[in-house]
Amino acid sequence: MGQLTSAGHELTPHPSSADVIVVNTCSFIDPAKQESIDTILEMAEYKKTGRAQKLIVAGCLVERYRADIQQNMPEVDAVIGTNELEQITALCEGLKPATDPFQQYLYHDLTPRVLTTPKHFAYIKIAEGCDHPCTFCVIPQYRGKFRSRRFESVISEATRLFAQGVREINLIGQDTTVYGEDLGLKDGLSMLLARLANIPTEQEKWVRFLYAYPNKVTQKLLDTIAEHAALVKYIDMPLQHASANVLKRMKRGANGDIFLKLLERIRKTIPGVAIRTSMIAGFPGETEQDFEELCQFVQAAQFDRLGVFSYSDEDSSKSFELDGKVDARTIYNRKRRLMGLQRKISKVNNRKMIGTEVPVLVEGPTADSDLVWQARLSTQAPEIDGVCYISDPGEYPLTAGEIRRMRITEAHDYELVGALIDEPMKHFHAPVSEQNLFPIAALK
Repeated sequence: MGQLTSAGHELTPHPSSADVIVVNTCSFIDPAKQESIDTILEMAEYKKTGRAQKLIVAGCLVERYRADIQQNMPEVDAVIGTNELEQITALCEGLKPATDPFQQYLYHDLTPRVLTTPKHFAYIKIAEGCDHPCTFCVIPQYRGKFRSRRFESVISEATRLFAQGVREINLIGQDTTVYGEDLGLKDGLSMLLARLANIPTEQEKWVRFLYAYPNKVTQKLLDTIAEHAALVKYIDMPLQHASANVLKRMKRGANGDIFLKLLERIRKTIPGVAIRTSMIAGFPGETEQDFEELCQFVQAAQFDRLGVFSYSDEDSSKSFELDGKVDARTIYNRKRRLMGLQRKISKVNNRKMIGTEVPVLVEGPTADSDLVWQARLSTQAPEIDGVCYISDPGEYPLTAGEIRRMRITEAHDYELVGALIDEPMKHFHAPVSEQNLFPIAALK
């Protein structure tokens, strides 16, 4: 989107008014693949009923099914893979793009960019690709080998975003914890976080990173998070399972006891830390005993946040060849049971917060009502965790993007309710609001 707007194109959230429609796709698991295909077919109708002249399909579905899309979907005029993003302007303008098959794509601080998040938070991708051999994952096939962005490139982009009014930056990558290893940096993520925490800003800022690989969570990293107030006390560390048998088949190693010791070390080093993880239910070979072990682990670990995915049998993943496939109903029931356990844990944790006073980032009105506003604790990551609802804004008008103080008055399974109890900072200047763009980037 940044490249298109810098070339003079105008983005529109309305596909009916677009000359070119670009559908960015995912093919990681079956539901995402199906949603991508359905969206392509839906957008193709605008070539008949709207002003659209071209339909372009981008992203992971192209990496996986390029020939099938070109052969079986005549409505699609062009495709663009994950390493071909610099071709987008030429394709939209009907030109033949220059190609470099040996150059893997990785954006940098000078790459034009359009933020699709609200103005008060943003994501920064610090690396691309992955070198881990997880049998259930197809990311390395379509994203390539792990490669880090240059250190100063990340600092430069973050500095610019903070200056634009962003209050919260979330670092992402397929594996953020090995950041810098390919550049010869030891403790690269720790160094990066410390530098980001020390970027001078007029307002309080939050910095978090997502997708930590468990055996790469070092003591140096934990000490760095504990040391800097701007680094939110939040660890997102997908463990995927707790049974040694299942983890071995996943080619991830370790076991529940090792993970419990790691969790203990994290909590000892970072008081008040919130830990989020994700699990896969129904991986090939997962027995009833393996699943019971996982349930016992979740009960013992007491995660603050937990997501559970149903195993998706992708034909290009190494796990596709494994025996012991678990039927769909059993997977569904196991997922429900795990989430039921977590719901109770989450509710107990939330109830402990009633009466406490905590800083929150004011987000804006909820999707359901302009009269009800929501906010987030620093330990609630955007778009994946619960939120806080503001029951009483106090006597001052609410402004999206300000960090205020809230007294928690009510607790639910995943959400909290509270009242704002402080005055907004007089020198806070809210960034100019920008209409959020659809996941479908449409041009005119």
